[in-house]
Amino acid sequence: MDTFNYSDERFADIQMLRYRLNGFDQLQPRQRRLIYYLSEATLSGRDITFDQFGRYNITIRKTLEAIFKYRCNTQTDNPEFQALTEYLKCLWFASGIHHHYSQDKFTPHFSAAYLKAEILALPPSSLPLAEGQTPEALFCEIEPVVFDPEVMNKRVNLADGDDLLRTSACNYYQDISQAEAEAYYNARKEADSSNPEPLSHGLNSTLRRDAKGQLTEDVWHVGGKYSAAIERIVYWLEKAIHEAEEPTKEVIRLLIQYYTTGNLADFNAYCKAWVADNDSTVDFINGFIETYGDPLGLKGSWEGLVEYVDEAGTRRTRLISDNAQWFEDHSPVDVRFKKKEARGVSARVICAAQLGGDEYPATAIGINLPNADWIRAQHGSKSITIANITDAYKRAAHGNGFWEEFAVDEPTLQLIRTYDDSCDDLHTDLHECLGHGSGQLLPGVDPDALKNYASTIEEARADLFALYYIADHRLVELGLLPDDEAYKAQYYTYMANGLMTQLVRISEGKQIEEAHMRNRALIARWCCRHSEALRLIKRDGKTFTQITDYEALRQAVARLLAEVQRIKSEGDYEAARRLVEDYAVAIDADLHHEVLERYKLLNLSPYKGFINPWLKPLRDAQGDIVDVEADYSETYTAQMLRYSHDYATL
Repeated sequence: MDTFNYSDERFADIQMLRYRLNGFDQLQPRQRRLIYYLSEATLSGRDITFDQFGRYNITIRKTLEAIFKYRCNTQTDNPEFQALTEYLKCLWFASGIHHHYSQDKFTPHFSAAYLKAEILALPPSSLPLAEGQTPEALFCEIEPVVFDPEVMNKRVNLADGDDLLRTSACNYYQDISQAEAEAYYNARKEADSSNPEPLSHGLNSTLRRDAKGQLTEDVWHVGGKYSAAIERIVYWLEKAIHEAEEPTKEVIRLLIQYYTTGNLADFNAYCKAWVADNDSTVDFINGFIETYGDPLGLKGSWEGLVEYVDEAGTRRTRLISDNAQWFEDHSPVDVRFKKKEARGVSARVICAAQLGGDEYPATAIGINLPNADWIRAQHGSKSITIANITDAYKRAAHGNGFWEEFAVDEPTLQLIRTYDDSCDDLHTDLHECLGHGSGQLLPGVDPDALKNYASTIEEARADLFALYYIADHRLVELGLLPDDEAYKAQYYTYMANGLMTQLVRISEGKQIEEAHMRNRALIARWCCRHSEALRLIKRDGKTFTQITDYEALRQAVARLLAEVQRIKSEGDYEAARRLVEDYAVAIDADLHHEVLERYKLLNLSPYKGFINPWLKPLRDAQGDIVDVEADYSETYTAQMLRYSHDYATL
């Protein structure tokens, strides 16, 4: 019997989980030491993410942490202190004052008067005071940011027609309009248009005005912005080099060079080397990577992930990637948009050893990188499915009553019970291994042509590819599915999620904002409108998703995949805008209310996050690290306070 404690505390709309390092003890001591050093580099970038997500986040976090530590033994019964504690836990979780999914600013349930009184009661030395600043001035600085619902109310605003920069609170642009930023980066792309290895312009910089009012970039590198944090990252990466073997040594050297110079050509060199390193047991992601947090889709949020290979699971993904050309050739998209050669699709199942930055505490279950289209086309990409994270999710979900409430009938519920776990893993593999790596841009198409709709369209493209092929008999022939009925479980849960059940993650009266949620809504709603095989029905006062013809639904998926690939390949911004705005944003208020009421009765948390194992070094008599052990006993609050102390850099 598995006695590992996967679940931890719940607060607000979040449940914290633990993930286990399966097979960690079977690694070589040198590999465990490498994981430790890479993990320290992963945790050292934490403050960067907080600052990127909002200019006041670190100040507010440090202030609330000071109050919490000062009062946690004396005010536990005080409702205001309890409300402040929950707010702080949410802030930790989201790396800032905006919800990690909805992007809306948190509403504090403690008063401004209470916050002011507590700040003034603290020893000034415990507060994050700027030079010459008084505690009262600190309160005046953060009070409107915390309490005024009109101030910095959205971290990332994607609303059609708004100036997306002036209405977003993310800290990538300083008093710059959307039009100015787009013109600035379009000029740089134009100047770089003949470069066979184009740069990811804007990826690692803050755009601001200089003293003369001209636009300029503060590049994130050693000696530049975020230098203190990046220097600590580099320190631990240099330690890691001594435990790594080639080609990982060279990958780390190139990453250090990029962090040192901030030169995006060095980032390209690092990405190419990283993609080519396919066989190392220990691997990592570290840097300014995903652009979902920038409304223009240019600037990378800092993230870290340390991983080691799951050999048993990787046999499944290798089988998929070995057949990548077959899948590309048989895709239902226009032949102009297909790759003639599906290059270098490297797919592995891994165990996460440490999560950091934008991958912590909430993390993806699958990742495909690099993001640059030209690298994917010429050098391929790496795709991972994170086995121990998906395992923790599954164990938390089993027996929670969710599908008993939302499945349309008993036969459908039995399909889900029989096949859902294996189908979920396979859908993630197909999405990451093949979907993101499939297709090609037409010559001359700007990779950023879809602007604020790019993330939703790209996620829809990968999901549609996975949905189309999970229903293909080829997967049964390859032994990836047991029979031709299994895919129906994935079709049902996916469409029900897109049409209904993901609404449990959205507050009543709000629209869909997050790119992955928009993607799922787009697919399910488009299929519902364009195919009679999918519909919503009412029974006994409740709404259910019903699929009447699975093969017909697959054909609808094929038609939408063909259109989404065309939009991506041609850079058709207007078509992307129409598709997203028509299908992926608005919510039916009555359906939303019903779903929330039904979900409330289940007493579940719609969001999950993870507590990292504490990797503790074991030292010899001389103080040298000889091995590493994993400790799973740390609580969420203890971990967050430890991280704020041990990895404070900004």
